[in-house]
Amino acid sequence: MSLVATIAVAAEEGHHIVNELPFPAPVFGVIAFVAFTALALVTFSFRDVANRHAEKAEAYAREHGAAQHH
Repeated sequence: MSLVATIAVAAEEGHHIVNELPFPAPVFGVIAFVAFTALALVTFSFRDVANRHAEKAEAYAREHGAAQHH
């Protein structure tokens, strides 16, 4: 049977193949919310890291010449 004939027979049958979701649609939203919240907490945990080590940064700048521009 040719490809065109196969497509024509499939179109005439009128049956639609439906893939069911593994769980209800709102659960996908909950999973995304939890994932993004976890990523936000990781990002939030790195806040103000540069200022925690200001003394080290100033010592490095004095030692290696802070006036140099790259």
